[in-house]
Amino acid sequence: MSATLTMYSTTWCGYCQRLKQQLTREGISYSEVDIEQDPQAAQYVETVNGGNQTVPTVVFPDGTALTNPSLKQVKELLGL
Repeated sequence: MSATLTMYSTTWCGYCQRLKQQLTREGISYSEVDIEQDPQAAQYVETVNGGNQTVPTVVFPDGTALTNPSLKQVKELLGL
């Protein structure tokens, strides 16, 4: 798949770890941005989540963002 998801996460987030494992298992490519290391990414996550730094926040190729999506939701938005 040429289109890549962007996952905003932290190193300690269990939900992030779970989703990364599921995406890898399904062969869905993604890039990861640690919001604790990237202040601009943290600000972006806040704008998507009503001022909260909630992760995982996943951004799709069309610009759609979901917070803590299930694998099913990710696959549906990707048309898989």
